[in-house]
Amino acid sequence: MREFMQYFRNAFYGATGWSEDNSYKDLNVTARELIDFPLPRGIRLSLSSLATPHFATSYQLCNVGVVDGSISYLHSSVPLAAVPAQSDKIPLGALMRSYRGLHQLGSRGGTPWSWETGPQIGTIPQVPAVADMGQVPNKDKSSLLYGRLYLPQSLLEAMVIKRFSSTLQVQISAVSEQSLRNGGTMLSVVQYDRGKYGVEGLYSTDGGLLGLRGLYNFGGDASVAVMGSQNGAGSPESTEKERIYGRFSAGGEMYYGTLNKSGGMSLGARFATLPTHKGTPLTATLTINPLMGNINTTYAVLAKDFLAMATRMEFNAYSYESDWAVGLELWSNRRPAGFLLGAEPSLDLESDQPELPSKKERSFQAKMEWRLDEPEPEPEPVKIAEKPTEGKEEYLGVFKARLSSNLDLGLVWEGRAKSLIFSLGTGVDLQRLGEPFRSLGLEVQYSS
Repeated sequence: MREFMQYFRNAFYGATGWSEDNSYKDLNVTARELIDFPLPRGIRLSLSSLATPHFATSYQLCNVGVVDGSISYLHSSVPLAAVPAQSDKIPLGALMRSYRGLHQLGSRGGTPWSWETGPQIGTIPQVPAVADMGQVPNKDKSSLLYGRLYLPQSLLEAMVIKRFSSTLQVQISAVSEQSLRNGGTMLSVVQYDRGKYGVEGLYSTDGGLLGLRGLYNFGGDASVAVMGSQNGAGSPESTEKERIYGRFSAGGEMYYGTLNKSGGMSLGARFATLPTHKGTPLTATLTINPLMGNINTTYAVLAKDFLAMATRMEFNAYSYESDWAVGLELWSNRRPAGFLLGAEPSLDLESDQPELPSKKERSFQAKMEWRLDEPEPEPEPVKIAEKPTEGKEEYLGVFKARLSSNLDLGLVWEGRAKSLIFSLGTGVDLQRLGEPFRSLGLEVQYSS
């Protein structure tokens, strides 16, 4: 489950028309969120508020053996007034859905991008698109400031995001803590996104790390022919291109530590279906680290609107080491007790539906005389009330599970109870059945 501050940061990206699809670091983010979702530990309570359209606060209290907490502040130069901030109104998909589909590349210059993390599927209420927020003044010069103080460790975390144009953005993150070398560390990232390709340069004070990474898109909507014929579909060339129904992406990264005189690199590729694809949404990735010999493959599929699954295979070409992991998320309109006990979904509207007239069985006299009964007047058609979808979510929660080759099992149930959003999970070690439970936690969030 994502924190509210991450939720508001995604809102800032959407309000300014920025997408993370062209970032090489998020190449396999879909499978990673389906498999490596965090397990709650201990008890964690969060209280957040969007005090003004430009300012948000969050307070967190944790108890994992020791009582600690944090205070967070966020300021956005772009107003976020139209973003649902109350925890009873925030769509669950924006905080919990793991499968993340790609956005259309052509939407950058026209229709603004939707900033919800997750595909536009099912009848889960969607967070308002940027178009519903009105005209955003100077969104190409917008900025975001974020700070978080952890207590009692006195650890300070800060982040600054500054847009210089529609294609150029700078992000600076810093951590200050006495136990860290030099009292803290800072990471600067310059992002340049042209839609068809994206390039990032980074520098970290931890080891004097210099890096460069990029991603190039081709096929599907990344083709110039398809993007130029979107307004006039129907040409033979456009029809031929649309058979792909997806976008291919290829990229890589290089980094070098100026202090320890060591470097590294990796190459990666991805195929993901587009929102216009009418079949099953899927995402497949392949990443290779030629220096270390690591090969990583992932495959994620949205089998149904309520079911997403992912697999990951890792192995090393220089040894016999290998690893695999699987994960899934299952959305349900049942309460946790009904979901675990297998009860039927409780839909309030089903009880209000009138019973449909059944066909009358042939009378005994007609059967003895080998004939049909006299025809009866047809009953008046019964009007069935349609189930309203506005203002009501189809799903009440999501069940997440993962299993790795080490027989580590992770189980999480996330949902909403009244105005509280909760996450209940546990980690189980199937190799130690005598003491299987490794962690157990409950996280509760409330926003006003």
